[in-house]
Amino acid sequence: MNISTFSEEALSRSFGIDVSSVDTGAAGDIGVGAAWGRVAPGVRSLTHQHDETETWVIVAGSGELTVDGERYPVSAGSVVRFDPFETHYVTNTGETDLLLVSFFWRDGERAAEAATRPVRRGFGRRPVFVFSSAPTPNGDLHLGHLAGPFFAADAYTRFQRMNGVDAWHLCGSDDFQNYVVAAAEREGRTPAGTAAHYSGRIRETLRAMDIEVHQYTATSADESYPDALRAFFTRLVTSEQVRWEEADALFDPVTGKYLYEAGVTGGCPSCGELTGGNICEGCREPNSVADLVDPVSTASGTAPREGTVKRYSLALHEFAGSVREHHRRGRVPSSVKELAARVFRRERVDVPLTHPAEWGVAPDEGGSEGQVIWSWIDYAFSILHGISSLGRAAGEDWRSDEPRADWKIVHFLGADGSFFHPIVIPALYRAAHPGWEPDIDYHLNEFYLLQHSKFSTSRRHAVWGRDVLGPDTVDAVRLYLALTRPEGRRTNYDPGEFDAFVAGRLATQWQGWLADLGERIERRYGGKAPDAGVWTPEHTAFLARLTERLAALTHSLGPDGFSLNRAAETLLGLVDDAREFSRREAPAADLDPWHDEARTAVALELAAARLLATCGSPVMPRFAAALAGALGEPPATQWPRSVRLVPPGTAIGLAGHVFFGEKTRSEESADSPLLPWLSAVVREVLRLAPDEPVRDRSLADLGMESIQAVALQYQLTDRLGADVPLASLLSQDVAGLAASLARDLPADVVREHAEVVA
Repeated sequence: MNISTFSEEALSRSFGIDVSSVDTGAAGDIGVGAAWGRVAPGVRSLTHQHDETETWVIVAGSGELTVDGERYPVSAGSVVRFDPFETHYVTNTGETDLLLVSFFWRDGERAAEAATRPVRRGFGRRPVFVFSSAPTPNGDLHLGHLAGPFFAADAYTRFQRMNGVDAWHLCGSDDFQNYVVAAAEREGRTPAGTAAHYSGRIRETLRAMDIEVHQYTATSADESYPDALRAFFTRLVTSEQVRWEEADALFDPVTGKYLYEAGVTGGCPSCGELTGGNICEGCREPNSVADLVDPVSTASGTAPREGTVKRYSLALHEFAGSVREHHRRGRVPSSVKELAARVFRRERVDVPLTHPAEWGVAPDEGGSEGQVIWSWIDYAFSILHGISSLGRAAGEDWRSDEPRADWKIVHFLGADGSFFHPIVIPALYRAAHPGWEPDIDYHLNEFYLLQHSKFSTSRRHAVWGRDVLGPDTVDAVRLYLALTRPEGRRTNYDPGEFDAFVAGRLATQWQGWLADLGERIERRYGGKAPDAGVWTPEHTAFLARLTERLAALTHSLGPDGFSLNRAAETLLGLVDDAREFSRREAPAADLDPWHDEARTAVALELAAARLLATCGSPVMPRFAAALAGALGEPPATQWPRSVRLVPPGTAIGLAGHVFFGEKTRSEESADSPLLPWLSAVVREVLRLAPDEPVRDRSLADLGMESIQAVALQYQLTDRLGADVPLASLLSQDVAGLAASLARDLPADVVREHAEVVA
């Protein structure tokens, strides 16, 4: 026998509490590790998770245990078991020490099962709010935008819902950015008109991309928003870390206008790269604007005048510990943790909360006249407001002024938001709601390049979503963006490579396999799914391979390992496997002695198609629904737990069904009044015969070279007033280009050029 006794002298700090090991002699007989833990009154342990199974026995005291966002009271006599990877911490809410003994052991199979579970971390029992970073309504969405947060959030939410999770996709437009003011001045609109115009176009583009949004908040158009934002700001002001104080600032030397964000450029004081005010897209670090190197006012093109301004600011450096603790709670990329460490090495980090400006929501606090709440603070609140608005529509009591511990928030954002989203916003929540500990996952993407240069709304270097998205192209665009989106590194979009991908992988390989499978079923089995017969080792190996593909897709779309790159690669690999399996089985397929083996092979190919229709749904919803219909089933609503055969006797409609191939002519393209005029101009630029067919051919296919593309671009600008990026010119067929021009141009301009041809 061996007796181990609790000793205060043996305690040391670990996991944020006092811990000491239990004598190994006492623990060894039962095959587990053991430790004492003491939590002083008012203290909480660090948030953590581990691979061991662990059991706590509460010996004395009382407190509150939080596990994956759910809180439980514990006291002397409570026994708690933690499964592997459950996120947990304990808070002593009593007036005496909380004393516990912990027993823990490793079970590899149990840990592996927990790690591969499609629903874990409490996702199945609490609401999950998935946010795609709110776009600034100073332009429409291009493929760089769509490849980033919006598409990823949509696929993520679709997968969660297929697994029974109460998941919602929320988005909106960040209307009060001063970039909206810059666009308004450039285009001759009011800021409100600019925000409304582009917010509407953003929603249209999201719909064209088949991105489902369950709550969309346009902040300048929501009548309840300003007062709710002011109330949130007042909560911030009551925090001792928020101060009204003098700060260095820059002003335009001509107009005297206060400069920030889009109003000023200069060298980043941290990395030296050219940047705008307040944040550097290069190193992701903040600047105070006044510390920019060789700053230039955007409006006047001259060096700003230095001065000071009184404004509200947040002492972010005082939240270093709570931000680190926040990063232990959810999925946070290491790059964010490194950025936080870099930022918090500074002696002070003061983040402005208000700026002198006209566009925005003015705070209620006296003395701040002429200032507005900065759009980033506005955005932090818009997240809570969006949840509250969604709750009203869904009949749920979700309130922005009382955020709940069980809310799971998931953010999809560009890496240039690494400072504000996962570092500043948690500090704001801590200041406004000290009792709330938000549980947030962060999924970051890098920049998506267009022909190796950054997409740019202002420079019109972009492929606009509305120019390439349609019912017949949206799934191809979604799959290609999933395959090439910039996860952890910058990646590149090339219109020619996209066209080759669609023609080679989808129109030839995917369409070819499905059409051939349908024809074989028509010919051999009268258009009905055969029942599996005799199984060969090759058959069982293929079933095992499909099972591996299902596991890989489950992991790549799940909350821990989410990656659309891997999901797309696996979907492509699934079809590659099926085509290779079909090729290998073909030699004996029509030999009568091997009839029973041949029908097993076809049944397995149908199982692969069924798996594609089900698991492809989050990435390619239209295609998946169409494929399911061709297999005699409704669109998938549940994620599969295993590979299943299509029920024997099911009518199969694959033969003659075109999923990918020649683009169907849309009504809009066929009826575009600009098509005759544009066709004539294209023939003129390319020196083609007057009767040369151009309607359904892209300019690249017609042999247009860069100098000719520039010439056509000039004609469109000169004669129509249309500013069409080169990439959009080269990637569309002539009918599609005519339709997009007719849609975007004033009706009188379209009519004038249609009448010229007539």
